[in-house]
Amino acid sequence: MVKVLHEKCDKKLAENPKLPYNAYLIEYKEGEEHFFDIAIGDKSVDIFDYYYDKSSKFVNMTQAGGLVDPKRWVDPTTPPPKKNRKR
Repeated sequence: MVKVLHEKCDKKLAENPKLPYNAYLIEYKEGEEHFFDIAIGDKSVDIFDYYYDKSSKFVNMTQAGGLVDPKRWVDPTTPPPKKNRKR
Protein backbone atom coordinates (compact mmCIF):
# COMPACT_ATOMS: atom_id res chain seq x y z
CA MET A 1 0.00 0.00 0.00
CA VAL A 2 1.41 3.37 -1.04
CA LYS A 3 0.11 6.74 0.10
CA VAL A 4 1.30 9.89 -1.63
CA LEU A 5 1.56 12.69 0.95
CA HIS A 6 2.67 15.53 -1.33
CA GLU A 7 2.51 15.47 -5.11
CA LYS A 8 4.68 17.67 -7.35
CA CYS A 9 6.06 19.50 -4.32
CA ASP A 10 9.29 21.27 -3.44
CA LYS A 11 12.01 18.90 -2.29
CA LYS A 12 12.57 21.02 0.84
CA LEU A 13 9.34 19.54 2.27
CA ALA A 14 11.15 16.21 2.68
CA GLU A 15 13.41 17.73 5.34
CA ASN A 16 10.49 18.04 7.78
CA PRO A 17 11.27 15.97 10.93
CA LYS A 18 7.52 15.57 11.61
CA LEU A 19 7.21 13.12 8.70
CA PRO A 20 7.29 9.39 9.46
CA TYR A 21 10.69 7.78 9.03
CA ASN A 22 9.35 5.48 6.30
CA ALA A 23 8.61 8.47 4.01
CA TYR A 24 10.56 8.74 0.76
CA LEU A 25 11.28 11.59 -1.63
CA ILE A 26 10.69 10.38 -5.17
CA GLU A 27 12.10 12.19 -8.20
CA TYR A 28 10.59 11.50 -11.60
CA LYS A 29 10.56 13.11 -15.01
CA GLU A 30 7.62 14.25 -17.14
CA GLY A 31 8.82 15.56 -20.47
CA GLU A 32 11.90 17.65 -19.71
CA GLU A 33 10.80 18.69 -16.18
CA HIS A 34 11.73 16.98 -12.92
CA PHE A 35 9.06 16.61 -10.23
CA PHE A 36 9.18 15.49 -6.60
CA ASP A 37 6.65 13.54 -4.53
CA ILE A 38 6.70 12.45 -0.90
CA ALA A 39 5.19 9.02 -0.34
CA ILE A 40 4.95 6.41 2.40
CA GLY A 41 4.53 2.68 2.09
CA ASP A 42 5.02 -0.61 3.89
CA LYS A 43 8.23 -1.32 1.98
CA SER A 44 10.40 0.82 -0.26
CA VAL A 45 9.97 -1.77 -3.01
CA ASP A 46 6.21 -1.10 -3.01
CA ILE A 47 6.84 2.61 -3.53
CA PHE A 48 9.31 1.89 -6.34
CA ASP A 49 6.85 -0.46 -8.07
CA TYR A 50 4.04 2.10 -7.77
CA TYR A 51 6.08 4.86 -9.41
CA TYR A 52 7.68 2.61 -12.01
CA ASP A 53 4.23 1.39 -13.09
CA LYS A 54 2.85 4.93 -13.03
CA SER A 55 5.67 6.32 -15.16
CA SER A 56 8.80 4.62 -16.39
CA LYS A 57 10.59 7.98 -16.12
CA PHE A 58 11.56 7.20 -12.51
CA VAL A 59 14.82 8.97 -11.60
CA ASN A 60 15.63 8.66 -7.89
CA MET A 61 14.23 7.69 -4.49
CA THR A 62 15.78 8.85 -1.20
CA GLN A 63 14.58 8.60 2.37
CA ALA A 64 13.00 11.79 3.68
CA GLY A 65 14.17 13.43 6.90
CA GLY A 66 11.27 12.22 9.03
CA LEU A 67 11.86 11.11 12.61
CA VAL A 68 8.39 10.04 13.80
CA ASP A 69 7.44 6.40 14.33
CA PRO A 70 4.94 5.48 11.56
CA LYS A 71 2.57 3.89 14.10
CA ARG A 72 2.35 7.16 16.04
CA TRP A 73 2.27 9.49 13.04
CA VAL A 74 -1.09 11.14 12.32
CA ASP A 75 -1.81 12.43 8.83
CA PRO A 76 -2.62 16.16 9.17
CA THR A 77 -5.07 16.02 6.24
CA THR A 78 -7.43 13.57 7.95
CA PRO A 79 -10.15 15.12 10.12
CA PRO A 80 -10.13 14.20 13.82
CA PRO A 81 -12.66 11.53 14.84
CA LYS A 82 -15.93 12.69 16.36
CA LYS A 83 -16.33 11.99 20.03
CA ASN A 84 -19.53 10.29 21.12
CA ARG A 85 -21.05 11.87 24.17
CA LYS A 86 -22.99 9.78 26.63
CA ARG A 87 -26.15 11.27 28.00
